[in-house]
Amino acid sequence: MRAPGLALAAAAVLAAEGAALVVFALIELLGLGAGDAASLPTAVALIVLTLIGAAALFAFAWGTRSGRSWARSGGLVFQVLAIGLAFATLTLQPVVWAFVVGVGLPGAVGFALLIASARRENASSER
Repeated sequence: MRAPGLALAAAAVLAAEGAALVVFALIELLGLGAGDAASLPTAVALIVLTLIGAAALFAFAWGTRSGRSWARSGGLVFQVLAIGLAFATLTLQPVVWAFVVGVGLPGAVGFALLIASARRENASSER
């Protein structure tokens, strides 16, 4: 079963977030190679966990594109975490607005698309 347009847009947001995490992991890996890490085991663990998160986002993107409800649920959890992280960053001084917008805006858009997709799919199944 193929998902409607809203689900495809939500899947695109999830995939873009997964790609951003891969880029972040690569940047961290380059920093590790340059000797910027204070603790090698902690740096490796951060990279591995970041790549696991990216793999989860790619899986949720694939599942959302396929119309799977489990994928929308997992994607929603990631979006709520992204929005929470963006709001938490507002407490730091000076506020890094690029990070707040770069994490919060895709999280809010992804959240709205996933909810709208679920509602539309539910309305379609009731007819």
